Amino acid sequence: MNHLYSTRVRAVGGRSGTIRSDDGILDMALAMPRELGGKGGATNPEQLFAAGYAACFENAVIHVTRGTDNRVGDKDIEVETEVGLVPNEAGGFVLAVAMDVTIAGISQEVAEQIVAAAHAVCPYSNAIRGNIDVATTVHTR
Repeated sequence: MNHLYSTRVRAVGGRSGTIRSDDGILDMALAMPRELGGKGGATNPEQLFAAGYAACFENAVIHVTRGTDNRVGDKDIEVETEVGLVPNEAGGFVLAVAMDVTIAGISQEVAEQIVAAAHAVCPYSNAIRGNIDVATTVHTR
């Protein structure tokens, strides 16, 4: 498979360790959230997933509107993504995602169509489809 882009990140020490990308741009400590009994004070995998999904989804919205009458620019969209860790029946855990999307300058109906189209092309949406519940709310301003 031809990759358009590929990156590599090394994690050491699990949820209380460190992460570092192969180019060194991402280089930080991790900490178990206080809500899970940890010390907090550093990022965690759920925050990183929420950040990546929000940024990627914003770009998917911009992508699907290129060449249309409803073109969305960088400053026209805001995505807030909440990632929750939920226990499952097997004694493990699953993720739940709530995504709040706000798009400026278009009608509610068009915004909802754009968000649906973005879910079809966003790599994160495609990766988790059928495995993680994603509740999406769409707003206009």
